[in-house]
Amino acid sequence: MEFKGAMGGLYRITEWISRIAFSNILWALCSVPFLFAGIMKMIMLGSEAGGPNEQITLNWVLGVLAPFTVFPATAALFTVVRKWVMGNTDVSTFRTFFQGYKENYFKSMLGGVIYTLLFVIMYVDVTVYMTQMANLKIVGILMLVLMIILFVSMFNFFSIVVHYQMTFKEVVTNSILLTIARPIRVFSTLIGSAVLLYIGLRYPVLYALCIPTFVAMLAFFNFYATYNKLQLQVEKKKLAEEQAALEAAENEGMPSDEDEEEEEEGINLKKS
Repeated sequence: MEFKGAMGGLYRITEWISRIAFSNILWALCSVPFLFAGIMKMIMLGSEAGGPNEQITLNWVLGVLAPFTVFPATAALFTVVRKWVMGNTDVSTFRTFFQGYKENYFKSMLGGVIYTLLFVIMYVDVTVYMTQMANLKIVGILMLVLMIILFVSMFNFFSIVVHYQMTFKEVVTNSILLTIARPIRVFSTLIGSAVLLYIGLRYPVLYALCIPTFVAMLAFFNFYATYNKLQLQVEKKKLAEEQAALEAAENEGMPSDEDEEEEEEGINLKKS
């Protein structure tokens, strides 16, 4: 049954709210161990209840849990929002989410391991260079920039994982290259995500309802726009090459002026 007018608009709004909230809840359920450890860390920081040892232990727990929980769950969430951004809004959120979770688990988990290790190494380097080696602060700043680029490349990593059939090496390589080649789109995703996260800090209930899904939608929307632009450029280049090849073939088949003159001289000689 389809509603028209104001009722139809209200129905579509409530339908989208339920879709977004449901996909967000699925993501949270699959990330429960990581989210629980993260909430415990925030509580300890806010109340100053834990000491340095407890904080380090929680950091290790977060680092171990992230690749096996939040990375596969985020890949599954990107699988859902990919369908929405590409116009296929009638898919089953539950089935699409867990289908993406199953298909992309290994790649996303392996990517989570690599990203986590790189983040830990860069974080330690930034901390050491910025706090304990005053003469080498420039190195710390450089490592901080690289860490930001690495973080931003995760948006492209998840988008490429769910959109292309590539090997893991190709996924990581292309996500970093695309981040460097198209920084405006990617950093617009970063700025938009920062705004959404700030709103979530003001209204924490939104984290449970929509913030992760909105971030994923924004990230894949920018990625898909970049993908379409690159595809258009490739098609134009291919068309130009085909036209050039066709013109070259036509020019090879057509006699030149010198050839025509030689043919005319040959005809005159035959006549004489």
